[in-house]
Amino acid sequence: PDPAPERVLKGIAAGPGAAVAPVARMAEPPALPEHEPAVDDPVAEENAALGALDEVAAELDRRAADLDGEAAAVLGALALMARDPDLRRQVGELARDGRPAAWAVHTACGRYQDLLLAAGGYLAERAADLGDIRDRAVAVLLGLPMPGLPDPGHPHVLVARDLAPADTVRLDPAKVKAIVTRLGGPTSHTVILARSLGLPAVVGCPGAEHLVEGATVAVDGDAGTVEVDPEPEVAERIEGRAERRRVLLAESRGPGRTADGVPVALLLNAGEGDPDEAAAHDSEGIGLLRTEFLFLDRAEPPTVAEQTEVYTRLFRAFAGRVVTVRTLDAGSDKPLEFAPTGEEANPALGVRGFRTSRPHPDLLTDQLTAIAAAERAAAAEGPSARVRVMAPMVSTAAEAAEFAELARSAGAAEVGVMVEVPAAALLADRLLRRVDFVSIGTNDLAQYTMAADRTLDGLPELLDPWQPALLHLLAKVGRAGEGLGQPVGVCGEAAADPLLACVLVGLGATSLSMAPPALPAVRYVLARHTQAECRRLAELALAAEDPEHARKVVREAAHPEAVLL
Repeated sequence: PDPAPERVLKGIAAGPGAAVAPVARMAEPPALPEHEPAVDDPVAEENAALGALDEVAAELDRRAADLDGEAAAVLGALALMARDPDLRRQVGELARDGRPAAWAVHTACGRYQDLLLAAGGYLAERAADLGDIRDRAVAVLLGLPMPGLPDPGHPHVLVARDLAPADTVRLDPAKVKAIVTRLGGPTSHTVILARSLGLPAVVGCPGAEHLVEGATVAVDGDAGTVEVDPEPEVAERIEGRAERRRVLLAESRGPGRTADGVPVALLLNAGEGDPDEAAAHDSEGIGLLRTEFLFLDRAEPPTVAEQTEVYTRLFRAFAGRVVTVRTLDAGSDKPLEFAPTGEEANPALGVRGFRTSRPHPDLLTDQLTAIAAAERAAAAEGPSARVRVMAPMVSTAAEAAEFAELARSAGAAEVGVMVEVPAAALLADRLLRRVDFVSIGTNDLAQYTMAADRTLDGLPELLDPWQPALLHLLAKVGRAGEGLGQPVGVCGEAAADPLLACVLVGLGATSLSMAPPALPAVRYVLARHTQAECRRLAELALAAEDPEHARKVVREAAHPEAVLL
């Protein structure tokens, strides 16, 4: 029998909010029979295996057609993965070597997963996606039920070893009150989709595998905790908090401001999806436009015309608001078939972001040309966005100056860089003298500051954005911005934590960018603190011994209404 779970489990805070409900566990994936049968017709097995992958891809495409935004993009990417030529080649070779179809699929997907995990970063996060494709194809070949979501007939907390994106997009927030997974990292597709649904979520949670079906749990997606069989007063407090949050956030509207009226722009992190849908959110624009969706899963780079069309539509949708376009953040952990960077022993420290322009300069110059052309095209037809461009993975002032020259030559009016490595944070004043603004990517900055791979499930405490070492680097960037009168944004996941958002403003952040569901809570909490109070909270966090202590002292000093949210 499974051991009894700990009373309070700790994982990665992945989706804001809290909920109390009984556990409903995800069914285990289909298992191969104990004995592998002999094969009489290898060609038939190959055809069956490839046919199962085709069936899975077609089903994912059908689901994607009924969705939009992030959900459609994720399922489309999964369908492309099921059709990956290299995966299909490996499946075919195994079948022709005498492996039954289901075993050929299972083995080939396992090998491919090992490669993705070894690559780290973005690719490691896609290993879970490939596991979902494997399970679906094996279910087809063995005639077993397709892996799917439980439906206990009442609101529940969904608990799984790892939740596949194809299932996450089907979640009904009226039934699923929160998500808890044993595996998963802060950049997984599951986390992205959970945030887009506004569901409380805790991922990478040791002990989740021992949670018993039907047991009541209290999930705190802000603290990253799961409490088993909470005391009645605890459950009542959390349920009251959830209802209070719903009511208050429904009333939270307008631009970001501190209690004394200091503006703090509240912006969106955005990527592939309907621009009009993104523009419908009550935000002041986009603080991070991820452009990788235009480049990934292609044999050739997108043309200038293709890019121009996409950017133009977005700039029109956000007329009168800011749109900050991050140039291509690819290479190494997000490899492009048409832009090889060679073998690298440690992809996270390799040729990625702005560094990709060294071996492949046309990728950056074409993108800058397209952004400028789109800005002109949008403005020619009426009101348009205020467009800014920024480069990822910039480490030195020289790199910042190089990017600024390229961007301004292409016609960019406002040019910035991402601060994602400690070198850039330590000399932020030098970078800011070369550009118009900087934006801090806390996910990568935490990874490089703490020497901890952000995709690993076992190191969540090191990647905690409340780590004092990380906050000290953010303070250095904030002071540089204040001293030079230059804007400093934060576009990592740290900005989505309402209390930490106040700390960030106290450290000097002038804008915060986040997933749409996080906007109302950040707006509400920020409006209850003056700028001076934000600075005081920042001082407390900087002086803390560890993340847990930092959270505690800030929570104790924060406005009571902010803590009750």
